[in-house]
Amino acid sequence: MGTNCIRIGALFWTLIAQAGVTGEFLANPNSPELAAFAGPQTADQLPAPREPHSSVQEPQRLIKYPDIEYGRVGQRPLKLDIACPKQPRADQLPAIVMIHGGGWQKGDKSRALGGVAPLLAEGDYVGVAVGYRLSDEAHWPAQIHDCKAAIRWLRANAARYGIDPERIGVWGSSAGGHLANLLGTTGDVRELEGDCGTPGVSSRVRCVVSYCGPTDFLAAKRIQGGREPSAVSHLLGGSLEEKQDAARQASPINYISPDDPPFLLVHGTKDSTVPFEQAESFYEALRRARVEATLVRVEGGGHSVGSLEARQRVQAFFGKHLQGKNIDVGPDPIPAHETPVKKEQVER
Repeated sequence: MGTNCIRIGALFWTLIAQAGVTGEFLANPNSPELAAFAGPQTADQLPAPREPHSSVQEPQRLIKYPDIEYGRVGQRPLKLDIACPKQPRADQLPAIVMIHGGGWQKGDKSRALGGVAPLLAEGDYVGVAVGYRLSDEAHWPAQIHDCKAAIRWLRANAARYGIDPERIGVWGSSAGGHLANLLGTTGDVRELEGDCGTPGVSSRVRCVVSYCGPTDFLAAKRIQGGREPSAVSHLLGGSLEEKQDAARQASPINYISPDDPPFLLVHGTKDSTVPFEQAESFYEALRRARVEATLVRVEGGGHSVGSLEARQRVQAFFGKHLQGKNIDVGPDPIPAHETPVKKEQVER
């Protein structure tokens, strides 16, 4: 029975990865729940989600609360999306906060919850997708200011959505991985908190997952091969030579301390955009500081590492650190090209 469940779970994640699930998976777009919350919303305009209960007999679905304002810069609103299971397994659930990539220049929150939707649908987590200002609109440190404002807002409004404010994990890829790394190493660091949204609340997170996230902008082996202009120079508002202080401030490795949360780093060994050495040096620095960290090498992998096995490691990591499960999150390398789980393997 247990083996069959594992195989079925593996097939489920394979299908999710192959289908490229997006936020549309989250719920029926014609449902009354979504219709009630269509369009821009603020926390005060949204009723609290219905009373949670523990039944898991009915089909699992999610209710999505889109475009909730978590802060404002001048007249510019900052927004996030929340997805809650209709049948949560506890009165308070941990939250997984997704931070999208795109070189700090593109991308948006609308598709960020797709990859975590299966975990949410099981009723164990609430999902949050954060929108932040891109570098065409604002240079560093606007991006981390926005992400921290989102965490503060989420913690202050956790009860409304059935979230445990002390169990907030973050997951990001590439530029999103950089911001997730920084959230992990700079909890409540005043110079990076910013002024928008919910002052006086902690921005600390419980655990961090980073796929191919930059960690040190001044490392000898530069991001994008050190070419200029680059996504990094666009983020900082000038070349690395011109923006040394900003580059140092934006590097997660410079803030590591023993009270940092656990990290799961997943990185391709052949990544030509963000060198694998970024993950290695960050992992070693975390370990020197006695921070719990796991580095998973994707052997021969490039800048995209969203495989079935990687997702299973992430599931185990969140289960351990957000659910308190006794799970081993192994550092065993993952091959870049996995053999998909076959249907007949599940049916045996």
